Amino acid sequence: FTRSPLYKEYVGFATLPNQVHRKSVKKGFDFTLMVAGESGLGKSTLVNSLFLTDLYKDRKLLNAEERITQTVEITKHTVDIEEKGVKLKLTIVDTPGFGDAVNNTECWKSVADYIDQQFEQYFRDESGLNRKNIQDNRVHCCLYFISPFGHGLRPLDVEFMKALHEKVNIVPVLAKADTLTPSEVKKKKLKIREEIEQYGIKIYQFPDCDSDEDEDFKQQDHELKESIPFAVIGSNTVVEAKGKRVRGRLYPWGIVEVENSAHCDFVKLRNMLVRTHMQDLKDVTRETHYENYRAQCIQSMTRMVVKERNRKYESETYIHTHVQTQTYLEITVIMNTDA
Repeated sequence: FTRSPLYKEYVGFATLPNQVHRKSVKKGFDFTLMVAGESGLGKSTLVNSLFLTDLYKDRKLLNAEERITQTVEITKHTVDIEEKGVKLKLTIVDTPGFGDAVNNTECWKSVADYIDQQFEQYFRDESGLNRKNIQDNRVHCCLYFISPFGHGLRPLDVEFMKALHEKVNIVPVLAKADTLTPSEVKKKKLKIREEIEQYGIKIYQFPDCDSDEDEDFKQQDHELKESIPFAVIGSNTVVEAKGKRVRGRLYPWGIVEVENSAHCDFVKLRNMLVRTHMQDLKDVTRETHYENYRAQCIQSMTRMVVKERNRKYESETYIHTHVQTQTYLEITVIMNTDA
């Protein structure tokens, strides 16, 4: 039996993606999403709308006086979600009290410290002896809510994003889009994008499409990039519109549908976060933000080791020189005595 030059025997490594898929599904996935912005912009409602869950059922609402005196704190809500056999451990990191005080100077520091703490914990676990079951609590994405009232970014918005853009993937969100007309939304988006570029803020960048991608995917990617900041509306209420039950908000002048792309960017944001870019957000966190932190830690540790080595060398040199001097003096004294 002689094989033809065109004959190729099937080896089987083409099943590797299936093996990786089975292993990944069995292990499950995790994703940590941070939401930041002043109170009253619909952060909790949007998160519940995105993942069809109620993460804030035990939340205590503060009055105006309590919000003014409240300091920024970090709260975590973790929920296990399963869809078609795929398990996702979702952690929502909230920042109640952010931007609510009379003096908001450096109110972002506790948020930055929290992100650094997660990097530090992961670095310690990764450098330890038992690396089998490392918990990944690094923040993969930060939805930053921008108020629809005003003329673009406020000083606090600029300060927050500039302080954190090297640490986390920031995705800006224009909150409560139903308070604006379509033309106002368009103008405000353009203004915010211009200011983001003007102030040198590095928000999350969508990866470029490969040349072999189909036209529909390229069009979808283009629309996502043009949608920044995502103009969103959140609602967990089901209303009836044109004989269909939809999630939305009922007003005297009509109904705003959360999942209607003509009304807001909610579907685009959800698709980006969950269906198309969740893994890329995790990859950028691991390969860029965490690697930058890790490199700084290693450089700092190296400097400390070198400094300690130099100090030890200087100490030993001093002792050696001191002993030599002492010995020389003793010999001189003996010689003088003998003379």
